[in-house]
Amino acid sequence: MARDPLPQLLGAVALAATDRVRAAVDTPLGRAGAHAAALIHIQAYPGRPVGALAPVLGISQPAAVKLADRLVTDGLLERGPGPDGRTGSLRLTTSGERAARAALADRSGVLERVLEPLDPEDRERLLPLLAKLVAGLTDTRPGALTVCRMCDRDSCCGQPTGCPLQHTVR
Repeated sequence: MARDPLPQLLGAVALAATDRVRAAVDTPLGRAGAHAAALIHIQAYPGRPVGALAPVLGISQPAAVKLADRLVTDGLLERGPGPDGRTGSLRLTTSGERAARAALADRSGVLERVLEPLDPEDRERLLPLLAKLVAGLTDTRPGALTVCRMCDRDSCCGQPTGCPLQHTVR
């Protein structure tokens, strides 16, 4: 009996797109891993403590501290006082803002190239299907933050239908 090829095709596209996005956003930073995602997340949610980064990026608290330290050393991130006096907050520097915008643009360019084989009608049909898949990825706010850690929020949330993960904001 033949197996359904759809999961395999989706997996191939997802893996190839991930590899290409990772290469595009890591190279300009000179850092691999979660650095670009950290910048993009902090850009969207400035002023949060380093502890808020760990679950979003899927790394340990000590790894999040080390990542923040590297971004501070690179001049992309600055620490400030936190709301309670015991914790600090993270904000992008001007260079960090530029790097986050560049990472988003590089990611978008890669994904546009992945979509090039589709004509406008194909893209129009694919959009609601992808939104439905994204909406089904999680029902929790922490899960949504992880899924969207590298999203261009203006592009996605600026649509008439809004963010596919809006249901996680309760």
